[in-house]
Amino acid sequence: VVAGGMPLSPSVAAKVVRDYARRVRGEQEGATSATLTGREREVLTLVAQGHTNQAIAELLGLSRKTVEVHRTHLMRKLDLHDVTEVVKYALRAGLITLDG
Repeated sequence: VVAGGMPLSPSVAAKVVRDYARRVRGEQEGATSATLTGREREVLTLVAQGHTNQAIAELLGLSRKTVEVHRTHLMRKLDLHDVTEVVKYALRAGLITLDG
């Protein structure tokens, strides 16, 4: 470690780079959300509210597998990697609020 700095683990370094790249592309994120289908937006909102795939399937009258496909597509389109990122995105986009 040069000049007394602290080392970063590869996983932490990857997260730092990913978060920085997201901030740099900030204007693209809004444009990307416009490419979601209406159904993907519904699934995104329900995932962010904490519903399971099975619960979403029952609410929307879909199979669990169909919900999984929508979830995979929306996360790929928005470059989200886990449910925490889905929740943060939904909050920033105004799809959910902290009030419930």
